[in-house]
Amino acid sequence: MTFRMAFRSFAAQPVRSAVLACGFGVGIACMAGLLGVGEVILEQSRSPHLRGGGDLVVYGAAGKVESARFITSQLFSSPPLEGRVAAASPSVDASLYLVQPGKTALPVHARGGIPALERALGDPETSGAAAWRDTPADRAWSSPDPGDVLRAMDRFHPIPDVPARADSWAEWLYFNGRTADTHFYLSFFVGPPSSPGNRRAGVRLQLVRDGRTVSYVDHDDIPAEALLAEAPNIRIGANRVRLEELRYRVDVALYAGDRDRRAASPDLVGEIVLDAVPGRSVPPFEVQGAGGWVSGYVVPVLAGALDGSLHVEGDRIALAGGVGYHDHNWGFWEGVTWQWGQVAGDELSLLWGRIRPPADAADADRIPGFLVALGPDGPLGFATDVAIEEIDHPSSGRPQRIVVEADGGALQVKLDLAVQDTTSTRSGEWLGDTGEFLQMQADYHVTGFLDGRAIDFAATGAAETFRGLR
Repeated sequence: MTFRMAFRSFAAQPVRSAVLACGFGVGIACMAGLLGVGEVILEQSRSPHLRGGGDLVVYGAAGKVESARFITSQLFSSPPLEGRVAAASPSVDASLYLVQPGKTALPVHARGGIPALERALGDPETSGAAAWRDTPADRAWSSPDPGDVLRAMDRFHPIPDVPARADSWAEWLYFNGRTADTHFYLSFFVGPPSSPGNRRAGVRLQLVRDGRTVSYVDHDDIPAEALLAEAPNIRIGANRVRLEELRYRVDVALYAGDRDRRAASPDLVGEIVLDAVPGRSVPPFEVQGAGGWVSGYVVPVLAGALDGSLHVEGDRIALAGGVGYHDHNWGFWEGVTWQWGQVAGDELSLLWGRIRPPADAADADRIPGFLVALGPDGPLGFATDVAIEEIDHPSSGRPQRIVVEADGGALQVKLDLAVQDTTSTRSGEWLGDTGEFLQMQADYHVTGFLDGRAIDFAATGAAETFRGLR
């Protein structure tokens, strides 16, 4: 029946039917040809012999990749990329201008990379340039020392030229650690200039034991030039941080409350030792907003072995066998609050948080949260679809439970925190009047899936949040 109708239509309008049939034929032929060309282009795009080719391109969502040496030294040697990366090279593009007297400036596009690594990728532009050889600085990229990478991640930053926010600039090294019966929070804090060439600085340690929290402090002015040149090695009064390869040594000599450090001997002295683990770090990243606002964050030690001891009130508190954590923050902090937490267990370290910038810098509701998962050999998963719910105690108004849920595709986890201990600091002392800053020790119950593997463990960890004006 269908064939008979088609034949009668062709017999009634033979020219139109022939043109229509040819049109259909040409269309099908073009489609087949395009599919074939597309397959060839796709296959060629994967060839490392083509400039810019390869199987993987790593780029920064907001610009250049920060701490790219960390990526080349850790990410490519960790699952899921371990054993799959035959060659990798960093590169940077820039616009230069050739300026000659009396002539119009000529724009020149420039691209830089590591010679040996570019050749390993088969870059045709450089493979024949025998004079282009690796310098010592290049070799520090191709075969980086883990300690050098750690030091570069943990450097301090010049204060940006933003006069309206300059008074709220601060940068600090933060450590926390716990043993079976003791928990501490320690910050080496550097603020804005106190005088030409000097910066205000302070040290604060909050010691939690036997259900009681005591704060110990010290302060001093330190040279700004030495800070930028030597950090994370830093000295504030008799307190100092030293990075020796992959080991942080922290000496403390602090005073209870507001006692003047010149008036008496310290109330707390000791040495804290924290070992970094290659691969268990979160590289630096920054959040930027209007009016020059910026906030930066890096985690050199997500979970490391703790050692040393503290001496206070005639007692020696041994830290050996404990677990420690170290991060580093910088930026303009007036009006800034955040939610944050960290836990390690079952050969898995988790870090989560969300920052809330001041209203004149960005819309806080548009800043996503994050959750990072790291294993013994490096990064395992990342999520920005993160919900954080704080359930307050009816009488104190402080969190008694926090629930964090993250969906990162292959990483889907739920963190249920039961808050066990809370230390409060009035944020007006260092962040502007944003309310009450809460540091918490919590019992975590972590459940979920990572690459199809079930996660279910319980461990003690840390968390932070704010209460009050914001």
